Amino acid sequence: MNIDFSDKIKALPTYPFAEIDATVHRLRAQGIDVIDFGVGDPRVKVSEVIRQALHDYVEQHPDAGYPSYQGSPEYRTAAARWFESRFGVHLDPETEVASSIGSKEAVFNFHHAMVNPGDYVLVPTPGYPPYSRGAAFCGANVYFYPVGPHNDWIPDLSGVPDSVLNKAKLLWLTQPHAPTGKALSMGQMRALLEFAQKWGIVVASDEAYSEIWYTSPPHSMLEVSRDGVIVFQSLSKRSAMTGYRVGFVAGDPRLVSAYKKLKTNIDSGTPDFVQAAAIAALNDQAHVDRMRADYQQKMQVLTRTFDEMGMDTRRPDATIFLWQRVPGGMTGIDFARRLLDPGVAVVVTPGQYLSDPLADGTNQGREYCRFALVPEVHQVEDAARRIKKWWMTIHS
Repeated sequence: MNIDFSDKIKALPTYPFAEIDATVHRLRAQGIDVIDFGVGDPRVKVSEVIRQALHDYVEQHPDAGYPSYQGSPEYRTAAARWFESRFGVHLDPETEVASSIGSKEAVFNFHHAMVNPGDYVLVPTPGYPPYSRGAAFCGANVYFYPVGPHNDWIPDLSGVPDSVLNKAKLLWLTQPHAPTGKALSMGQMRALLEFAQKWGIVVASDEAYSEIWYTSPPHSMLEVSRDGVIVFQSLSKRSAMTGYRVGFVAGDPRLVSAYKKLKTNIDSGTPDFVQAAAIAALNDQAHVDRMRADYQQKMQVLTRTFDEMGMDTRRPDATIFLWQRVPGGMTGIDFARRLLDPGVAVVVTPGQYLSDPLADGTNQGREYCRFALVPEVHQVEDAARRIKKWWMTIHS
């Protein structure tokens, strides 16, 4: 029989990280030793403190009933306490915090609570694909604003037309920004919020990378205000709990309430045993400090290598990514393909995969590649040697 899929599915491009996974599998099937910087999935062991908490909960609660949609009171309280300890912002666990299944589902689905067909959603480019995909699935228009070197990697909303701003309902920010690694100051965030409030636009701040930093701890948008602000947090990067799928939203109680109402009609709650593990994670800072030191070491290895190669390298403020400018005359796709040569076998993400064209047709990621610092330190050192050897060969 003929199957006619929805226009949304037919128009949807391949999710970029699915392509990267396929590339890695293909090379490994050929027996090639691949070092994969493509997908931002930490490969360290989850802390024993976290694993033990999950194990203990399962043993103490052999029943497996449905969890609360909004999260257990214990988890929401732990999230609020962590937020106050980290950012100095007091949250009411009952009205200003709700659990999420990681942050991706929350980011994607939140649009259903905010926008109607024809509304605009302002999205950074480069940026996280679910911002624009979630908006598109709701029939909203997406307007991409640049995050690039022309503005010192600060979100640039100066070019958004008034005709778009008048119809905009939601502004996505990433603090710190992934993949560029820029962490905004309080003054910069205050200016962005004032801009949004002038036009009556809700600010959605994705802060999943706030705990992986290299200079100083990034701020939260909730330090500026909670009026018209909702924050998305995740344990995926902070505690390497990507497979656990647990996070939370916090902020303006009106927005959190809308999220809760939406969630009860779309999916289920985070499993109670996973919430128990997340509580243990939020209550333990030692494992985060160890991981941050590990990322610092890996970042130093790569940036030193690229400096020695004479490449234009910028140290990020935060995140697990290095947003690396590729050599002149190449695009990010060219550079990534060169590194896939069996003699190098290093997988990175071309910047174009993470960047959508602006209104003028330019692509902010064209001259960049993203390195996700997820391989082990010795693998990063090996990759650096391979890349430098290849570079010297083509320039000898």
